[in-house]
This record gives sequence, C-alpha cells and structure tokens, in this order.
Amino acid sequence: VQLQASGGGLVQTGGSLRLSCAASGFILDGYAVGWFRQAPGKEREGVSCIQSSSDGSTYYVESVKGRFTISRDNAKNSVYLQMNSLKPDDTAVYYCAAGPILTMRKDAYTYWGQGTLVTVSS
Repeated sequence: VQLQASGGGLVQTGGSLRLSCAASGFILDGYAVGWFRQAPGKEREGVSCIQSSSDGSTYYVESVKGRFTISRDNAKNSVYLQMNSLKPDDTAVYYCAAGPILTMRKDAYTYWGQGTLVTVSS
C-alpha cells in the first residue's frame, strides 16, 4: 500500500503547478483524499480534500479557494491538485493522504505519501 506524491517544483509568483497523488496496492476511489502542506517551521495544515467517488464533494481552505482545484482520475487511481496563481506563501512540502472520511483533520487519514516540494519565488 503506497501513495506517491509528485509534481512539485520551482515556479514564479502567479505560475501554476499540478500535483499528482498516485496510489498503489489499493483502490483510491473508495477513500477520501486530502492534500496537506508544511512550510518550514510551521505545522502541517490541510489544503483541500475530496470525498470518495460515490459522493465527490470537495473542500478547500479559504487561502486557496478559487486558485486550487482538486480532482480524481479513477482510471489512473490518482488524485490531482491543480494550483494556479501561486504565491510565495504557498511554498511548502505538499503531502497527499487517504482516509475513510472527508475531513482536514490529519489524524483521520490512514495512508500518507512522502511529500513533494513546491517553491514559489517572488
């Protein structure tokens, strides 16, 4: 059972990145998936989450609403986070996680990816 987060990189302010979260060893569409981020010296915080495919509900923290979009591709057993209009404050290591319920509570998630670094230059 594994989650693999990828797609991070260095981008200028206003740029875009798409993060991918690919699952292996289990079927991701039966789980809620969350994206979290951790900036240097700060706690890990929730960014967005998407319900299992039977519902499809999504949630975004206020700071990314209108800029980030979470989505699924069940054929690829993956979840994506499209990040537009990036700001320096978005700089962090981004993690994906899978769990049984739609929440931004870190402790509710069972499986975690290894993280991918996003750096937004000013």
